[in-house]
Amino acid sequence: MAQAWKCAGLRWAAGGPVLAWDGGRSSALPWGKRVAFGVAEGGVRTCVGARGHACPLRAVVPGRSTGARCEQCARLDRAYSVAADTMADDPRPYRVYLAWFGPGMVKVGITAAERGSARLLEQGAVCFSWLGTGPLMAARRTEELLRAALGVPDRIPYAEKRAVRAALPASAEERAAEIGELHTRAVALAGWPDSLDRAAYRPVDHVDVFGLDRLPAAALEVTELVAGGAVDGELVAAAGPDLHLATGRGAVVLDMRRVTGWELVRAGSGGLTVPTRRCVRKGSAQDELF
Repeated sequence: MAQAWKCAGLRWAAGGPVLAWDGGRSSALPWGKRVAFGVAEGGVRTCVGARGHACPLRAVVPGRSTGARCEQCARLDRAYSVAADTMADDPRPYRVYLAWFGPGMVKVGITAAERGSARLLEQGAVCFSWLGTGPLMAARRTEELLRAALGVPDRIPYAEKRAVRAALPASAEERAAEIGELHTRAVALAGWPDSLDRAAYRPVDHVDVFGLDRLPAAALEVTELVAGGAVDGELVAAAGPDLHLATGRGAVVLDMRRVTGWELVRAGSGGLTVPTRRCVRKGSAQDELF
């Protein structure tokens, strides 16, 4: 029987994307690497647990889920997240940022200062700029201020991010223009918490980090893994949780959040034999269906 490795998801390291495995192992993902794996016949996807703890039920989770957690573990993970506002006494400094994912797609968010730009890489931000640094609740109030005063959302769906990655403006200056304008408007607002130190506008661009300068438009998106299915392609680019693969069926996007929780085995040259759907580009007539 082939050795099976349980996937723990995609991580971003200093050298680029890394595939993590249960037990602490990892596999670097340089551009051009062949990404090929299969799911054993009869295999099931199990809950990845929460906060470093294994799922006590070893619950089976749906293949299309991007959370890879059962209801019990999802509640536990959520309860200790910054987004749940249950950590008001967190003493660490937090940063507020503006992130750009494509034309008309800017969001505001916060991240622990000690994490650096890791959160922006995990979200697939094409470019970003810091707005300020301060205590958690001051950062949260600033985030709410921008949402209310400037109409900047705190979430952008991944489907919208993927739809524009292959057709981004050519220059870093063009890509940063929207966050530059919003940064100017944001720092001019009244009502900023006194404990938040405002940051100068210094855009950071991730096009080279993600490999988006050579990205072909995606034809298909993997919707789930299934027992007996296989993925086989050459890594062209990666952004956030997504791998962009060149396959015999064209350019394919694989959201690695849908791979976590599966036990994977080495695959032959079986091609792409998992469920997919056609990618719809932004501006097409079918946008509203997705």
